[in-house]
Amino acid sequence: MSDSTYTAFLGGRHLITAPLPELLRVLKAHHDAAILVFEDQTGRQVDFDLRGSVDDVLARHVPGAPRKGPGRPKLGVVAREVTLLPRHWAWLDEQRGGASATLRRLIDEARRQGTPGQDAARAAEAAGRVITALAGDLPNFEEASRALYGGQGERFAELTRAWPEDVRDYALRLAQPAFAGA
Repeated sequence: MSDSTYTAFLGGRHLITAPLPELLRVLKAHHDAAILVFEDQTGRQVDFDLRGSVDDVLARHVPGAPRKGPGRPKLGVVAREVTLLPRHWAWLDEQRGGASATLRRLIDEARRQGTPGQDAARAAEAAGRVITALAGDLPNFEEASRALYGGQGERFAELTRAWPEDVRDYALRLAQPAFAGA
């Protein structure tokens, strides 16, 4: 999450694209405004608890900030439940470093070996989430969605031309990997 950037919109206008700490400082300064924030890698809309001082907000949301509870908070490790069959647990028990370390290694390796098809699908999903939130009531939304998921980059760009510039530019930026190789 530390490599993630976030983009905030105030109405249809781009407010900021930044790493989490910088974004939170700007959000805190605009705490009364109706701002939509998206995690750029996934397109997921996120909300932050902005109560308290800037330091309080950063401590709540920035990985590595001191936290109470299970896990290794200084590393951003959080305990969550994983359900596996007995044969999976047996295999994990045989691995170097234990179950958690093995799962982390397997996940990191799978992330490194992502295929272009997976990257395109993730980009389309991220852009789809964003356009649903920001452009769901704009002209050509449904047709643009079909073009996005159909890998039709030129058509997507054409259909979004009438959208507010900031919304269009952000959607095109997130969707670009979905059209690579198409």
